[in-house]
Amino acid sequence: MHLDTAHPEPEQAYREFALDRPGKVIFVGHHLSTATQLRCLIRSITLAGATLEVNAGIEMPNNFFLEILGIHDEIGATLVKREGDLATISFNMLINPEFLHHVLRLSFES
Repeated sequence: MHLDTAHPEPEQAYREFALDRPGKVIFVGHHLSTATQLRCLIRSITLAGATLEVNAGIEMPNNFFLEILGIHDEIGATLVKREGDLATISFNMLINPEFLHHVLRLSFES
C-alpha cells in the first residue's frame, strides 16, 4: 500500500453554525491542572468541532478544554489545524445536539 494516497472525504459531515462567541482555551497541565487559559473567539461550531480565532503569536496545546462564555461546562478538544489566527479543533466526543442548541440559543439572546 502506498502511503502518499489521498485521504477520502469523511463520510459524515456536520452542519456548521456561525457563533462568534468568546471562549477560553484551558491548557491541561501537570497533574491535570488548568491554571493556564487563553482567550479566543469561537467563529463556528458543529457537533464534532469548532473554528477558533486565537492570537497567532501564542502557541496552542494539542489537547485542551474549551469553555464557551456563559456556559460552565468544559469540552475536551484536540487541535487539528492552525493557520495564522484560525485554529480548527475537533471535540474529543460529539457534543449533545441539545447542548449545541442551547449554545446557539444563548448567542441569539445576547
